[in-house]
Amino acid sequence: MVLSKSSKIVDWVIAGICLLVILLCLLPILHIFAQSLSSPLSIVNRRVSFAPVEPTLESYQYVFRDPAFSRSMVWTAILTVICTLFSLLMTILCAYPLIYSTLKGKGIINTLIVFTMYFSAGTIPNYILMKDLNLLNNPLVLIIPNCLSVFNMIILRSFFYSVPESLRESAELDGANPFTVLVNIYLPLSAPVLATLALFYAVGRWNGFSDALLYLTKPDFVPIQLKLYQIINNISSIEIATQEGIGGGVPLASEGMKAAAVMIATIPIVIVYPWLQRYFIKGVAIGAVKG
Repeated sequence: MVLSKSSKIVDWVIAGICLLVILLCLLPILHIFAQSLSSPLSIVNRRVSFAPVEPTLESYQYVFRDPAFSRSMVWTAILTVICTLFSLLMTILCAYPLIYSTLKGKGIINTLIVFTMYFSAGTIPNYILMKDLNLLNNPLVLIIPNCLSVFNMIILRSFFYSVPESLRESAELDGANPFTVLVNIYLPLSAPVLATLALFYAVGRWNGFSDALLYLTKPDFVPIQLKLYQIINNISSIEIATQEGIGGGVPLASEGMKAAAVMIATIPIVIVYPWLQRYFIKGVAIGAVKG
């Protein structure tokens, strides 16, 4: 198909707008990165824009000297992998049976699952539930309650519906049971959508904050986002004391430490994204209406 001149102009305009939006999203990250590498004196004098001034690694050295921060990084990486795999397993086990028209109570099950998307018990009932289940200060409290996303399950179920039933029926005629059909037919075909859901789950767990804040007090199980929150609060307290003349030090020098902590907590998940990006568009497009 040959595009008209006006269509090409519209495409270029849209591409330009998308590029502008991307640049606007990158500016805050560049500013934080510049702050994390700039000297304390440059930050105090507010000479930092989008390029490091008098580059130094002092802020990163300060953050890495805290063994609790390194421990939180390692623990969050392990937790993210475990949660992603477990969540994918639960999503598959929930979506796959719902494609069978012979499943008894299928309509009721679908209704109950979708109901949880719009209504929840709330913070206090959830806290009481976790307490009654003896999950407080237990690492499982970061895995079990959010192991299944109904939205992600619906995406996967829609993809399973798009797989021709003739493939499943042929396999069943050859003696394959439902588990064999799932492993040998559905899962190999669903690599793009599974990669997309893995990205959703991994980013959600890496950025998880509220559940750890509510249910955990032991420092051994604190994820990186909660640790980052604690570091920024502690540094802010030192900064306020310095400005009021209670302590020594250089005012506003803590901004570099905050920026370094934010960059260290952000870079790992940013590195993971490009490996799954090629599946992203194809995965989220699953379930679209086809002509």
